[in-house]
Amino acid sequence: MSRIANAPIELPKGVEFNHAEGVVKVKGTNGALEMQMHPGVTLEVNDGVVSVAPRESGTMAMAGTMRALINNMVQGVTQGFEKKLELRGVGYRAQMQGKKLNLQLGFSHPVEFDIPEGVTVETPSQTEVVIKGSNKQLVGQVAAEIRAFRPPEPYKGKGVRYANERVVMKEAKKA
Repeated sequence: MSRIANAPIELPKGVEFNHAEGVVKVKGTNGALEMQMHPGVTLEVNDGVVSVAPRESGTMAMAGTMRALINNMVQGVTQGFEKKLELRGVGYRAQMQGKKLNLQLGFSHPVEFDIPEGVTVETPSQTEVVIKGSNKQLVGQVAAEIRAFRPPEPYKGKGVRYANERVVMKEAKKA
């Protein structure tokens, strides 16, 4: 059984933490985030340390989930989150055009992706895409949506992949 809920969350300097009426608000240098708390969980803040515990009707699993989500919020407003994508394939490239990411992925047409609020996308080179933001879920979702346009295929490895992703290659058909 996991004991994640028992670990306290230490609030770094410069982070404002408020919780009232079931809503948690965290504000820091990288922005502000808020989340609805589960009713089966209680919060206590003492001297810059947040403790999460289940209510009598709640479960330890939900307390652990809420603790992890709050910790991600605190980490997001202080350090932020980042996902890197690589484009592999002949003629595959990416470039930013205002608030849109323009992708050439081997289709007969370019793929345009609108960047949502709260996320910044950079293209340091034509085959790299870096997604940054304070909301871990949103950063991961944007990366997954971009990857879904052309996931890596198992024969040549062409497609959009995460920077540390290992694609298992299949052997080609033998005659």
